[in-house]
Amino acid sequence: MDLKRWIALIAVFAIIAVSAVIGFTTAGTQTEEEGGGFFGMADEPVQERTIDAGTESGKIAVIRIEGVLQDGAGGGIFSPGYNHQLLLDQLEYAAQDGSVDGVILRVNTPGGGVVESDEIHNRIVELRDDYSKDVYVSMGSQAASGGYYVAAPADQIFANGQTITGSLGVIMQSINFAELAEEWGIEDNTIKSGEFKDIMSATREMTEADEEILQSIVDDAYEQFVDVIEAGRDLSREEVLELADGRIYTGSQAMENGLVDQLGNLDETIDAMRENLGRDADVVEYEQGFGIGSFLNMTADNIFEQRQVNQLTDWLNKNQGSRLLYLYTD
Repeated sequence: MDLKRWIALIAVFAIIAVSAVIGFTTAGTQTEEEGGGFFGMADEPVQERTIDAGTESGKIAVIRIEGVLQDGAGGGIFSPGYNHQLLLDQLEYAAQDGSVDGVILRVNTPGGGVVESDEIHNRIVELRDDYSKDVYVSMGSQAASGGYYVAAPADQIFANGQTITGSLGVIMQSINFAELAEEWGIEDNTIKSGEFKDIMSATREMTEADEEILQSIVDDAYEQFVDVIEAGRDLSREEVLELADGRIYTGSQAMENGLVDQLGNLDETIDAMRENLGRDADVVEYEQGFGIGSFLNMTADNIFEQRQVNQLTDWLNKNQGSRLLYLYTD
């Protein structure tokens, strides 16, 4: 192990030691049963910090939805990125906190997996309907495809005039190099139990029957997308179908078409929610929990951020077979 790695490792252990001392000092006689945790360090999956102190009771929780919506994409203290389970935990945390009156989703994503998008959407609907929380969306630089899917059930959607949104639709892609393989004398030996077991194989041409099956799957996911927009927005199904042809819109165009309610940034979204609530509530932002368990569960790759290895692993994870996606790709 080289000197740089030894220094990084020593720094990590120093942080652990300092955190433990702080934990003992602040916890006093607090026990684990009282919520102190090991060494007095809370090991909750979600923690909050105040980003704008109000003068009255209640809280507005800001939850960030950033990056490609893909389960298992990673994300951690030393390896930031989209973390699907953490996001679901944050939505649940806001739902269960009786002092939270409203939630603002800061959406900055091109979308991602159909399943992941739907899981987030369902949690947001539950937050709004079952827990009676106001839900606003503040769109960042992009909130396209699955990014719009998760935004659709919000009470109010704000966007910058130049936000890239839309891309309302479904995509499934693969690469086929059957002709190239034949040209180079590369032979694929596949043993399968049924005609369509190797559907979308990269080593054989797609048949009409293959395409018909896959198109039916895409169409089914597309109908679900249309259902979500129709239910969340004041638009008829015919209007949604006209808008949902896969094209992208700026925030200004989206507002003209009824996909967005107002133009404004995050601060203006916060102001609007405070006005709607009728009081100057605290604004808090949710973050990943940070405790001794987080250290114990880290791998060497998390600590040292071997970027090339992580990028390769991420690419492989994203390309493990064809996936059904609510995703905008440029």
